[in-house]
Amino acid sequence: MPVDPMKVAIKGSTQEHLPIEDVVNGIVMLKDGSCAMVMQLSSVNFDLLSEREQSALVFAYGGILNSLNFPVQIIIHSNTKDVSNYVEKMKVAEAEQMNPLLKQRIASYRRFIEETVKRNDVLSKSFYIAIPFSALELGIKTVQKQTMGSIIPSITKKEEKLPFSKEYILEKAKASLEPKRDHLLRLFSRLGLDVKPLETKELIQLFYRMYNEDTSVNQKVQTLNYNSPTVTTKS
Repeated sequence: MPVDPMKVAIKGSTQEHLPIEDVVNGIVMLKDGSCAMVMQLSSVNFDLLSEREQSALVFAYGGILNSLNFPVQIIIHSNTKDVSNYVEKMKVAEAEQMNPLLKQRIASYRRFIEETVKRNDVLSKSFYIAIPFSALELGIKTVQKQTMGSIIPSITKKEEKLPFSKEYILEKAKASLEPKRDHLLRLFSRLGLDVKPLETKELIQLFYRMYNEDTSVNQKVQTLNYNSPTVTTKS
């Protein structure tokens, strides 16, 4: 059976135009030689804090930003939450509940959730900090448009080969990024926030969800191939 060349071209075009070259040891390497580390932060319910606590938190956060002598990128990623499984579990609990009053309460709460989802999308927000390593730090004199370690770099035409070997770039990036990562871990832990540097598997999951928002909701992340620079899924 002949293969349509247009379908083959379309299949490979997206991967070729992604600016990510590889993800190794928790470091994202872009095709221009720049790199980045990404950390995930927990959130704080600011509205539940007292006025004094809010002022103290804002002051401490401002102090952190003013103390930095290197650039960072703060990312807020929102995605639609699928609550269908949660609703199904409530239906099962409602059917198994023998107490009439509790059964009525579960049914009322289930209807409330269903009506809320119909009116508004349920969003889940995640917070990240990206620490960039510029290709300029490799000693490159002329570098085209830099992404500055953006976690969602702009899609451009296919880049040329890496300016140096992956091993050399990773060695330089690790030496530059790890002290900055440790410094941020200490600073944000003082705010009572949980800070977690993302490992290779978690970074691949994150990028896959960002670039495949429509399909990733219904796919299991276990199907991803974490040993390959090219993110693929089993058919």
